[in-house]
Amino acid sequence: MLNRRNFLTAAVGVAAAGTLAACAKEDGDTSGSSGGSKTITLGFSQVGSESGWRTANTDSVKSAAKEAGYNLKFSDAQQKQENQISAIRSYIAQKVDVIAFSPVVVTGWDAILNEAKAAKIPVILTDRSVESDESLFVTLVGSDFTDEGRRAAKILEKVLEKAGHKGDVKIAQLEGTTGAAPAIERAKGFKEVMDADHADDWKIVVSQTGDFTRAGGKQVMAAFLQSNPDIDVLFAHNDDMGIGAIQAIEAAGKKPGKDILIVTVDGVKDGFVAMSEGKINAIVECNPLLGPQLMEVVKKVHAGETVERWIKTKESDFMQDQAKDALPTRKY
Repeated sequence: MLNRRNFLTAAVGVAAAGTLAACAKEDGDTSGSSGGSKTITLGFSQVGSESGWRTANTDSVKSAAKEAGYNLKFSDAQQKQENQISAIRSYIAQKVDVIAFSPVVVTGWDAILNEAKAAKIPVILTDRSVESDESLFVTLVGSDFTDEGRRAAKILEKVLEKAGHKGDVKIAQLEGTTGAAPAIERAKGFKEVMDADHADDWKIVVSQTGDFTRAGGKQVMAAFLQSNPDIDVLFAHNDDMGIGAIQAIEAAGKKPGKDILIVTVDGVKDGFVAMSEGKINAIVECNPLLGPQLMEVVKKVHAGETVERWIKTKESDFMQDQAKDALPTRKY
């Protein structure tokens, strides 16, 4: 996996976010003109449509490709690695100019990446990293998930202080999809801070995947409350699981944001709405609007230019008292 601490930082572009209709097969092409030169054909394989973040990310990619005048071949993998591998193999057969994809999980990519390399088609990772030979892909455009986990732990310190919580802290963790880079690295970063600064008073009493979905967050949180009714804090690896968990907390007769303090990652609009209602205490932003940034990288890669090994997005952290001010400008 990429060492996410040793590469340069670049700013993320902004694109409008809308609605995604999930599909199991490849979408039709989005063609355009590029001022008389050969139109770049980009094959893009998306993880799925499991969350508001993913919907915004997909819309950003589609909109930016259209704006750039690229011929976009898009595929929704529905959170299945085999679908993604099949889509990439199809792009290789179609002899696209560049392949980009957001990997479902970190392992199991060597064979298909070697096929792309043999076909001399450059590959760009978006959003998520892989555990593979780094010579098999050009760059990663995405976030520092480990740092997001660290930031979640640091902002939890502020949340606990603001809430006046004293003594031990019992934490429930809703993990992302098992084997996915954000799930692995956000948990790692959070635990780094917890072990270094709170070994004596913080404890993760229960942790399980909610698969980055609202339904998963609701179901798993309900089980958490059955086995551990005295949870103080919920750390959810994305807003959607946190929002699902809020439903379970309320169904159990507790007040989210008060009886159980909640910290999530993403910063989608629905997460900010929950924050403005006092149900989420803090959010660590993970910006999904990677489309313009990705298209610029595609242009450089297609032209044979050198790009940074990892191009990071800029992100922020938000507390409850910032939510109402930030909500009107939240586009995803």
